[in-house]
Amino acid sequence: MIWTIPNILTFGRLIAAPCVALVFVVFERPLADWLAFWIFIGAAATDFFDGWLARKLDQVSELGKMLDPIADKAMVVIALAVILALGGLTFWLVVPCAVIWSREILISGVREYLGSIKLRVTLAAKLKTTAQMVAIGTVLLFFATELMVLFWLGLGMLWVAAGLTFATGWDYFSKAIRHLHEREAT
Repeated sequence: MIWTIPNILTFGRLIAAPCVALVFVVFERPLADWLAFWIFIGAAATDFFDGWLARKLDQVSELGKMLDPIADKAMVVIALAVILALGGLTFWLVVPCAVIWSREILISGVREYLGSIKLRVTLAAKLKTTAQMVAIGTVLLFFATELMVLFWLGLGMLWVAAGLTFATGWDYFSKAIRHLHEREAT
């Protein structure tokens, strides 16, 4: 069954992702800032609940396993684009965003290339996603409130998230390289 509660939450996250940016087209600031923040936070919360509910309700599905990381990446990539648009192309924002984007694109490509070979999601990768969501949420809250303490806190967390993103990307790629070598040998 496709329309399980966990899959509906994941689809909701996929729909919410572009809305984080689109609110700036439809609404004036600071309303758009607040809407972007709340849409992002609400959608980020579904990332925890969809997986938890899928396991609790015994509704784990192949569709959900496939869509969940796509929804996460859509949320992160679009929200980071919004942050760069609002905060400017400064070294302190561009570097962590570029690290996060690069890892997500690389690992998505590796997953696609590996096809049916699935590498297990690690606790570190789950912490990476949580760190990204908290950091992005904090920076979005800064834009809504203009409290500088939130900017510096969010920026620091964004760099930590970028570090975790790099480390988990390296770990994932290191595990995948064996399979990539095997595929090239055949």
